Amino acid sequence: MNPTESKINLIKSYLFCHYFAFYVVELFGALLLMPWCVSLLATEAKPLPLSRIMVAVDGKSFADEAGAAFTPWGVNYDHDADGRLLEDYWTDEWPTVEADFREIRKLGCNVVRIHLQLGRFMTSPTQSNASNLNRLADLLKLAERERLYLDLTGLGCYHRADVPSWYTDLDEVSRWNVQAEFWKAIAVTCKESSVVFCYDLMNEPIVPGKKVETDWLTGELAGKTFVQRISLDLAGRSGEDVARAWIQRLTATIREVDPGRLITVGAIPWAYAFPGAKPLFYSPGVGDDLDFVSVHFYPKADDAAGALKALRVYDVGKPIVIEEMFPLLCSVDVMAEFIELSKPVASGWISFYWGKTALELRQKNDLPAVVTATWLEWMTSNSPATSNE
Repeated sequence: MNPTESKINLIKSYLFCHYFAFYVVELFGALLLMPWCVSLLATEAKPLPLSRIMVAVDGKSFADEAGAAFTPWGVNYDHDADGRLLEDYWTDEWPTVEADFREIRKLGCNVVRIHLQLGRFMTSPTQSNASNLNRLADLLKLAERERLYLDLTGLGCYHRADVPSWYTDLDEVSRWNVQAEFWKAIAVTCKESSVVFCYDLMNEPIVPGKKVETDWLTGELAGKTFVQRISLDLAGRSGEDVARAWIQRLTATIREVDPGRLITVGAIPWAYAFPGAKPLFYSPGVGDDLDFVSVHFYPKADDAAGALKALRVYDVGKPIVIEEMFPLLCSVDVMAEFIELSKPVASGWISFYWGKTALELRQKNDLPAVVTATWLEWMTSNSPATSNE
């Protein structure tokens, strides 16, 4: 080999080693950077936190913090298909709750109404249940992941057997004190989260008439007591006086901890049952501290117009959410007609989901299941919630 060839081979070897080393470094560097890039992409793909919801500037509808319109469209998630309340299974069967929230999202919903039972959150008149408060915090995170807002309805006493005897035996003042402690604990847990659409002070509270009552709970439906008295004795006061004082006490407690959060009360539409009746909790001077009207409607057969007439009684200059609705006494078509007729008056609609999808219900092939399946399918195909995303 002559000197020239030796120099050429030496140059080739140098170039080979140089570029080989270059490519090894590039490849090694890429491998090192890959986890960082994947992490960056995952971070960028993570959805933004939900915006808090507030009453819109028109005073009759809802909007997020940026001013975008928000139409509540959702379901009550009050019990499962076996009648168990959420706190009965959310400790041991959390994957069930996660799966249900995914299904609720698939229905086209943006709100889930949760019913919190007082006996599961208060262990004594002044002590809250840390375990269930932690699970509530888990629920907030789940709602965030599924892009669902929560209507947190409190002070439930739906199963008599679960109501602590110490609570049943309290007088009115002491009972209200416990209710305030309940809401303080809930507000402390939720105050940093934007997924809470509202606090609903109590489901369907009522006040007594002239007769002194002895039972805080009244009525029963499918083994559950959904209606609750906030007083047993007017003691010379008017119903309006009692309702006003109760609302003021609980809203003040909440707003000390979580100011700016929407607060409401889920009311029975007495104007539908008794034409001419006026709202109690939303009457002038009584419900001033409530941000919007929540009312529950189950139209009678072929009576969408009658239900609408009663709904208009609750048009008091605030947004209206029909917080419960279902074709319980009417057909799916009549229920759908009522919703359509209510759109000039109402700003949100919340029905029910009991842990079974439309497909699962249709496999049962009985009338209640088929009606529920048909209704869930109607809600999905008519959801206005997708326009809020």
